[in-house]
Amino acid sequence: AGWSACYRREAGSYGKDTRGIIRVHQFHKVEMFSYCRIEDSYEEHERLLDWEREMMARIDVPYRIIDTAAGDLGTSAARKYDCEAWMPSQETYRELTSTSNTTQFQARRLNIRERTENGLRPVATLNGTLGTTRFIAAVLENHQQPDGSVVVPEGLRPYLGGREIFEVAGGTA
Repeated sequence: AGWSACYRREAGSYGKDTRGIIRVHQFHKVEMFSYCRIEDSYEEHERLLDWEREMMARIDVPYRIIDTAAGDLGTSAARKYDCEAWMPSQETYRELTSTSNTTQFQARRLNIRERTENGLRPVATLNGTLGTTRFIAAVLENHQQPDGSVVVPEGLRPYLGGREIFEVAGGTA
């Protein structure tokens, strides 16, 4: 796994999602990477997706899994899943995580190989990503109370010292 700062050139340009923290110029991502034998890659892809499902369950928001259509895949991906959370303010689902199986596409270009009894062969590479700002937005939007306070989902409380609620600054919540 890794943590990276990311930059988007088109942020603030014309079009959708130009307000708030849904599509910002600078953001952070958590990345998962996995290398495995090609014959194990589809099972490994499901394992990565299960971890993303677990993350979605911990924040207790409505979500759905999109199995991306072949025509919508990027050049490198053989299969891709997106986990989308419901965003009440937009009345739509937005992608929070994605995971891709690139089979041997990237490994061939990077010369990442495994040794087998028949010699060397490319491995399968898989990756998953979670954009932190959208993750935070999903928690805030789905757990905000009428007084502006935000109930901390139970799955996040151990990471926040047991905190159960974020109160409005300077308020009585």
